[in-house]
Amino acid sequence: MTTVSSAGSTGESGGLLRQPKAVWAVAFACVIAFMGIGLVDPILPAIATDLHASPSQVELLFTSYFAITGVSMLVTGVVSSRFGAKRTLLVGLALIVTFSALAGASGSVGAIVGFRAGWGLGNALFIATALAVIVGAASGGVAGAIILYEAALGLGIATGPLLGGLLGGISWRGPFFGTAVLMSIGFVAVLALLPRSPRPDHHTSLADPIRALRHRSLLTIGLTALFYNFGFFTLLGYAPFPLGLGVHGLGLVFFGWGLVLAVTSVFLAPRLQRRFGTVRTLYIVLGFFAVDLLAMGLFTDSQLALILAVISAGAFLGVNNTLVTETVMKVSPVERPVASAGYSFIRFSGGAIAPYLAGKLAEWFSPHVPFFVGAGAVVIGMLVLASGHALFASLDTPSRTLRVVGELPANQPVILLAVDAGPDGPGATETAAEIASQHGAAVEVLHVRETDVVNDDAVDRESAADADRVLDERIRQLADHGIPVAGRIVQTTGGPADPAAAIVRRATDTRAELVVLVAPHADPGRFGRATIRRVQQACSSPVLVIDPERARHPSERIDR
Repeated sequence: MTTVSSAGSTGESGGLLRQPKAVWAVAFACVIAFMGIGLVDPILPAIATDLHASPSQVELLFTSYFAITGVSMLVTGVVSSRFGAKRTLLVGLALIVTFSALAGASGSVGAIVGFRAGWGLGNALFIATALAVIVGAASGGVAGAIILYEAALGLGIATGPLLGGLLGGISWRGPFFGTAVLMSIGFVAVLALLPRSPRPDHHTSLADPIRALRHRSLLTIGLTALFYNFGFFTLLGYAPFPLGLGVHGLGLVFFGWGLVLAVTSVFLAPRLQRRFGTVRTLYIVLGFFAVDLLAMGLFTDSQLALILAVISAGAFLGVNNTLVTETVMKVSPVERPVASAGYSFIRFSGGAIAPYLAGKLAEWFSPHVPFFVGAGAVVIGMLVLASGHALFASLDTPSRTLRVVGELPANQPVILLAVDAGPDGPGATETAAEIASQHGAAVEVLHVRETDVVNDDAVDRESAADADRVLDERIRQLADHGIPVAGRIVQTTGGPADPAAAIVRRATDTRAELVVLVAPHADPGRFGRATIRRVQQACSSPVLVIDPERARHPSERIDR
């Protein structure tokens, strides 16, 4: 149970592995879906040879895939808000099965390029809803469900090239047919195990993501991602040709790349962010990625140098994906799904253009030039980010206030009650009321609405309506005791450090004489205990952690 979070993350008695079958079904499908990113890398040279195509023609497999994915992001919200998450997932899975099988049966590069576009549409519909579905279906803990999604993402990105290499060693058609078979299994599992989801009350408009891009902060980070993705997909789409490796060798190299990307996005990105700040870290990793591409351009004739550069790039890409997504969520003035759709539409444009252009540049000039152009595009992305530097000045502020209810009375001691939506919230409120009554104190109820970032996706742990309900119920409970009370909802984006920092900051602002939290009664993952520990370490006010099992009502004094 996260100290301050949502209905889904509270009252959790399960753990990472104690999830419903529906969660496991979607997680399996996620693995296969994420395989599609690097699945074709090992077989690009083989397709070019067997179908007598140039590198630029073969790289249209990436162009069509990402171009349609980007455009489709504008409609995923419209579709899911009208038909529900389960139907959207199933349509996406069905499209992936159909078009991956058709691509495997194709006899020309043009046909494969066209079918990859259909694959991109299916992938967009699936990926746009998968994380939210996993979190919504979780009963073994939201934190555990998110970790499971992270594991599926990492496994898919890393093993996609490996599977492509293994099946591609038999035939270049193998990876396409393999995806169709595996995703068919995922389709059946989701159809049978995932409960039907209700249609959302709020419908998203097709124009909403475009209108969101009028906000300069969101447009700036979107354009930064466009140029960064130009470099990213230059590496992903073009590097297999100058590497000069066989199908299995390419599979192993890009397996290493995917593994490093997955690990750094989860573990390294938050640490660098805490140490250097979000924007500074972005400059650092973008700079290193530009240097990496520059080195690939200078040493294109060295197979060893290219291998090391491709695998090293995974670290820069993993960190950047996570931090750019988090930046989008923090600076966006609109709902998360709308902001994500607009941002993805822009960023995938770079991914669509880069592979084809890289192939053409190699044909027109030399094999070195595509990497130089990719490095230049990343530098342009850094300049775009710098142009909006002032817009991101408050990016590392741990929270932003969404709602304020009432005001704290002047010249009265304050107890800060940080509550979640779990079953222990009323008990914690009773404890705060008892202490406040004994010491003539007022209480501020603080509820943190968390948004978790997973690589290049994000999910809200609760809806705005649920957050309002939690706050209103706790305020009403305190008011019934005659306790002076105020409340606020704040939003954080990131890991356990941000909710803790939000609590500590509010305790400082209110000069709270006591902070009341509820201990997790089971370990649902890394967030609950980590948040409490950080509050205890950083807060200058006394911190009372209530044991929900014993339901204690301590009467110790507030003063230290």
